[in-house]
Amino acid sequence: MSRLLKEYKTTITEDLKSKLSVSNIHQVPKVSKIVINMGIGDAKDDTKLIDKAQEELSLISGQKAIKTKAKKAIAGFKIRAGMPLGSSVTLRNKKMYEFLDRLVNIAIPRIRDFRGLNPNSFDGSGNYSMGIKEQIIFPEINYDKIDKVRGLNITICTTAKNNSDALELLK
Repeated sequence: MSRLLKEYKTTITEDLKSKLSVSNIHQVPKVSKIVINMGIGDAKDDTKLIDKAQEELSLISGQKAIKTKAKKAIAGFKIRAGMPLGSSVTLRNKKMYEFLDRLVNIAIPRIRDFRGLNPNSFDGSGNYSMGIKEQIIFPEINYDKIDKVRGLNITICTTAKNNSDALELLK
């Protein structure tokens, strides 16, 4: 059992239960999944970039990433339907808590010129999204082996019904 999961089960649930004034333990919000997405716009010209991004995303998450494809054609951008344009991975359960622990304690403190996370990045349903400008903040990525610095999006999905409950959970 990961460190963060133990802490959630022992202390965080009791704190949230009193702060949100809920009586049942199952009403307390929890993290359900984390989706990490890396979109590569240059991949329309060179498909090897997708494989490289997929490999990096697999290293970061500890789980094999999948290729994401364009849903519809956009002539202005020279994109056809079904063309691979990115990479994505969905983490749940044990791997999700381990990734969240590494993100909060190791990766986020390594961000250059970090001014804190935006509290307005909630979607209204209790899910939090954040963008990272460079993948090299993760210790799994070897700086010498990357060909290009790429950004990625991380979405933390919770069972909270509104943004304020999700904010309390993620604090």
